[in-house]
Amino acid sequence: MIRAIPTIVNQTVAAAVVALISLLFPFAAIAQDAPSSPPPSDYVLRTEYDKLKAEHEAIKQEHEAMKQELEALKTTVQQMAKATAPAAQAEEPSAAKAAAPEGKQVVTTTPSQPVTPSTEAEAVPIETAGPLASHSFSIVGDAEVQFGKISHQHGAFMFADFAPIFLFRGGDRVLFEAGFDYTIQNNAPGSSGYATTLNLSFATLDYIINDYITFVGGNMLLPLGTYSERSAGWLNKFPDAPLPRAVLPGNGVGVQLRGGIPVGEKGQSLTYSVFVVNGPGSVDGSGSAGQLDLGGNVGFTSDGKLTNNLHGGVGEGGRVAIFWPWKPQYDLEVGLSGMSSRYDNAGKQQYSAGVVDASLHLGPSIEVKGEYMNTWVGTTDAGTINPRGWWVQGGYKLAGLKLGVPYLDKLELVGRYDTVNDDLGSRTKRGTVGAVYYVTNTLWLEGDYEFTSNHGPNPAPDDSLIFQISYGF
Repeated sequence: MIRAIPTIVNQTVAAAVVALISLLFPFAAIAQDAPSSPPPSDYVLRTEYDKLKAEHEAIKQEHEAMKQELEALKTTVQQMAKATAPAAQAEEPSAAKAAAPEGKQVVTTTPSQPVTPSTEAEAVPIETAGPLASHSFSIVGDAEVQFGKISHQHGAFMFADFAPIFLFRGGDRVLFEAGFDYTIQNNAPGSSGYATTLNLSFATLDYIINDYITFVGGNMLLPLGTYSERSAGWLNKFPDAPLPRAVLPGNGVGVQLRGGIPVGEKGQSLTYSVFVVNGPGSVDGSGSAGQLDLGGNVGFTSDGKLTNNLHGGVGEGGRVAIFWPWKPQYDLEVGLSGMSSRYDNAGKQQYSAGVVDASLHLGPSIEVKGEYMNTWVGTTDAGTINPRGWWVQGGYKLAGLKLGVPYLDKLELVGRYDTVNDDLGSRTKRGTVGAVYYVTNTLWLEGDYEFTSNHGPNPAPDDSLIFQISYGF
């Protein structure tokens, strides 16, 4: 029994040792695997560090290159500033002071003192900064060709017009524009060939006084209504002008002040213009009925002599209008204009005109506009006569139907009614229906049929079918 105790003790110790080894073995395995476990999230590997370092060096080099380019640019600007300095700086101080414009400072030095050029360019008015910096020139205009068939007449290509407009900007305030009309027509009966006619439609010098006033001088389109300034040429959706425009002068030689004043926060504005011109004249100078000349008093006779003014007076007039948009492409404009002038050589007969105009846009597809005009013409043989008339036109672009048909989306249906009464016995009424196909926004194909009703000794042409190709550039 006593000998068995050591045996039991030895067996117990061995079992304890084995159990201890078994408990320690997993920790040893974990300790061996620990180095291969992933690093903490805030630990940066060597490869990533080298990559970031290379990117930093690249950015640093790019920054240095940009600094060098900036320094080179500064040097170029300084050299240009030096080059624009007046060459007269090398002259004597007294001469430099004498040549200096008023309001500018001139720095003078003795020959023994070196001159350090300034790095800041001298401020000069934009008009004197040179043509490359402040001047621009462009040519715009329109050209048309027509084919017409008038009742009881042969059809023909009856009209070809080229109307260039020259635009010049001389600085921020000075503008010049001139428009011409080139047309061709047959020579007089019994003569062969054709004649080319050149007319000066307008030529004006504009000076922008401020944001609200512009001075205009020259052969001006008169703001009697809006047709002359906004609808003539290829902008007219009909091949000819409204009949009653014949009772108004289209242009005149004189001066004008015009501008606009904002009256709201959505583009509303009050526009105005006031002008003084030579006014109309009389064909034979007598002031008798039928002798009114609305465009023949330009200051020079046919032999080039200055006549001052055929009737010794001036024509005065103007226009005021309110333009009221209430949302994009929805707007209404209403204007009132007029003028008055003596017109016979004796300066006793008076011509006066009043015009009401209106224009309405209801979205991009609907447009309606028109004018009413009345004139009072004093005569030596028929008292005061009242040539008058009115016109209204409308258009609807089929794109507003949203049919998604490409050719129909480029088509606009148009219609117009106009009438004129010369108060000498002739009255004309005309209705026009047609369409405009927009090949592009500046190339138009127009087709119209005109129904005309004439009364009196001076009738207008009969019903006619007209096709026109118009191009604006």
